[in-house]
Amino acid sequence: MSEYFSLSDCDVIGFDLDHTLCRYHLKETSRLIYDSFTRYLVEHKDYDKDLLTLTPATWDFCFKGLVVDLEDGNLVKLAEDGTVLRATHGTNNLSTEEIIKHYSPEREWKYFNSLNTSFTRSTKYYFYDNYFDLPGALLCARVVDMLRKRGNEVNSDFWKDIVAAIDHNYNTSAFKGRLIACSIVGHYVVKSVHISRITLI
Repeated sequence: MSEYFSLSDCDVIGFDLDHTLCRYHLKETSRLIYDSFTRYLVEHKDYDKDLLTLTPATWDFCFKGLVVDLEDGNLVKLAEDGTVLRATHGTNNLSTEEIIKHYSPEREWKYFNSLNTSFTRSTKYYFYDNYFDLPGALLCARVVDMLRKRGNEVNSDFWKDIVAAIDHNYNTSAFKGRLIACSIVGHYVVKSVHISRITLI
């Protein structure tokens, strides 16, 4: 890449979801992200089409700081000390008694000590800590609901399909031509030649 470049030379400018240079319409953006991942599951992994249907109230499920426990399909909200404040199995709220059954009378989440700002991914859990990720928490919860409805066992296997959907939507082969990407104040500028197709990401 040359030492200097001009934005006028770029065909496409893409922004991270961090509001650095612009404010996003989170409702619309979240729906696009959710739809792109879900369509892959429906079209390529034989998931129920019902996953594509959302009501406005459905989005109330999403908020930052949710952890999906990949071993049992629970989503948990933690206190600063790792205490489970509330939890759901799929989108269904767990009662206090059910939380104690899963997480002991102390309501301690066993992976809390490994969960910090530098290590938020694991084969045991996934931490949804930003707006760009957040639609995935809703999708995970609804997939767990679907598996239970089908009578299937809920375990970490469903996460492989979620990751496949993510990989599919961020596959750089969707971009045709020569691409040069660089990071500018947390955003990505793509200088491209002959872009013939761009997929929704």
